[in-house]
Amino acid sequence: MADTLEFNEIYQEVKGSMNDGRLRLSRQGVIFKNSKTGKVDNIQASELAEGVWRRVALGHGLKLLTKNGHVYKYDGFRESEFDKLSDFFRAHYCLELAEKDLCVKGWNWGTVRFGGQLLSFDIGEQPVFEIPLSNVSQCTTGKNEVTLEFHQNDDAEVSLMEVRFYVPPTQEDGVDPVEAFAQNVLSKADVIQATGDAICIFRELQCLTPRGRYDIRIYPTFLHLHGKTFDYKIPYTTVLRLFLLPHKDQRQMFFVISLDPPIKQGQTRYHFLILLFSKDEDISLTLNMNEEEVEKRFEGRLTKNMSGSLYEMVSRVMKALVNRKITVPGNFQGHSGAQCITCSYKASSGLLYPLERGFIYVHKPPVHIRFDEISFVNFARGTTTTRSFDFEIETKQGTQYTFSSIEREEYGKLFDFVNAKKLNIKNRGLKEGMKQSYDEYADSDEDQHDAYLERMKEEGKIREENANDSSDGSGEETDSSFNPGEEDDDVAEEFDSNASASSSSGDGDSDREDKKPAKKAKIVKDRKPRKKQPESKKGKDPNAPKRPMSAYMLWLNASREKIKSDHPGISITDLSKKAGELWKAMSKEKKEEWDRKAEDARRDYEKAMKEYSVGSKADSHRGERSKKKKKKQEKQVKGKGDKKGTTSKSSSSKSPAKGMSDSFKSKEFVSSDESSSAESKKEDSEDEGAASPPPSSEDSASGSD
Repeated sequence: MADTLEFNEIYQEVKGSMNDGRLRLSRQGVIFKNSKTGKVDNIQASELAEGVWRRVALGHGLKLLTKNGHVYKYDGFRESEFDKLSDFFRAHYCLELAEKDLCVKGWNWGTVRFGGQLLSFDIGEQPVFEIPLSNVSQCTTGKNEVTLEFHQNDDAEVSLMEVRFYVPPTQEDGVDPVEAFAQNVLSKADVIQATGDAICIFRELQCLTPRGRYDIRIYPTFLHLHGKTFDYKIPYTTVLRLFLLPHKDQRQMFFVISLDPPIKQGQTRYHFLILLFSKDEDISLTLNMNEEEVEKRFEGRLTKNMSGSLYEMVSRVMKALVNRKITVPGNFQGHSGAQCITCSYKASSGLLYPLERGFIYVHKPPVHIRFDEISFVNFARGTTTTRSFDFEIETKQGTQYTFSSIEREEYGKLFDFVNAKKLNIKNRGLKEGMKQSYDEYADSDEDQHDAYLERMKEEGKIREENANDSSDGSGEETDSSFNPGEEDDDVAEEFDSNASASSSSGDGDSDREDKKPAKKAKIVKDRKPRKKQPESKKGKDPNAPKRPMSAYMLWLNASREKIKSDHPGISITDLSKKAGELWKAMSKEKKEEWDRKAEDARRDYEKAMKEYSVGSKADSHRGERSKKKKKKQEKQVKGKGDKKGTTSKSSSSKSPAKGMSDSFKSKEFVSSDESSSAESKKEDSEDEGAASPPPSSEDSASGSD
């Protein structure tokens, strides 16, 4: 038989609420750990007096009674686990696990039995319901009636607040059954009554939560906070942990008391009581007890007369009364030498203390996170500036805490601390990037190789190279199109072959001066078709060499089938993640082999790209020359057709035309407007020549002069 039994998702009934946790049974005893608070209940095997197995609302339950009267209830078992538990109890605890069913008759008349801290209402031998007397906050009596009032359960939507019992009168003299009933209840009830004098009083202490100044009266079983507006009574049994934390300025101290259940003020719940002390404030304290009582109760932990710093006295008294250790910061030291980190949580600024077993943030709102409930932590880029970063913590229950605006210099210390505590870091491996450049560290949130990102980078490089190649080819065309001389080259040729015979050099000069504004408008008009160049831009050439793959992509293509065979049915996304993990875990020597293959592929690509670019440029130049030649031939054919109808006129005015053609006229003044005007003038002269007789020799001689 196994020496231990463990059960997950077991519920412990405490003050009417069901707390989820884990139950472990061993030879030494029974241990239950609360998943919410981390509180551990330990029952020694020698203390167990009885074990009861019964059917309850959540399946089956186990009730354990100890020799000192304490009762522990655990629910959530399956019916099939009875035999295993029964054998374990018989073998290791020497107890028989008895089966008892609850009475479900619905009767309201029965017998009340008091057993330890439990009140049981029975019908015959079967219990109907049980009431833990520690849940009772007040007990009042009336005529033949006893009323029990209960502590309010903050975790439950509906709470049982009151139960009334009718006690019939008896014939026995000298015994009042109602008073006897009430005394049995009060002897075990958790009734807070400020009877007697306080052990000591601390006056006007500064309290951060709840805010204000309070007098703290220390009683044997509870703590009384007395303020100007509110009073709180805190039983020592509700104190979970004590913390003593130094402020960053090294002049103040925080004393934090963790409470479960919390104290409440209206609808506000305070899970932490935070006191702020100055290190320079001293006090002399005298306990309201004689020395023998102090020695007997506290066993040397306290003395009747004590003196020292105020925070030391308060923490010392609380430690002795609550009987719990005080948690202090461990060996963590931040960039400035302090044991805490300045940060912001939600809308308030505060201090984050890395402890040996968790983190605690003070003070608004206070947060305590244990290491065993942390799923992972994450270092993220600051939302407003790169001079700070965020520290994110996600618990196993899915709750996320984000501590923001942490100074960049604190990253190294905090990362080393988290790494030493072996917490799961979501973006592990980014510490080196943080030291070199914060932007590189902040842009990545995951530690896995992203195959999709690699593919996007490769495609981006290809698009960029194609854009550069196209801009190299189209840049010459764009530059040439802005040159009026080259653009209007064909127009100049047409002007040379169809020069006007009737215009003189002076008229030509005046025409040039008058047509300068028209020439500029023409240039602006010619620029419009250039906007359509992107529409006619050629797509990617299918004959272009393909860009080489990276070392990772070469390895992935070679290993994809092997990964699929090792993990049948794996999805594409999971395959990429798995490949990233394998690539990251690969040794440096194996990666160098794939790097060499990638380098060889890159050299082959560059060589092929050079050959391709030379060939494509030659083809483009040949195409441009053929287009220009074809356009020139079309212009010449058009010019020859125009010259056929003007043979006679050309011969009569040959010498003036030749003189004008010999005169220099810059190409930049040539425009289609001028050529069209020249043609119109030529047509007018031809009409005049047809209507008048040919000139005589004398006229021609005078014209030549």
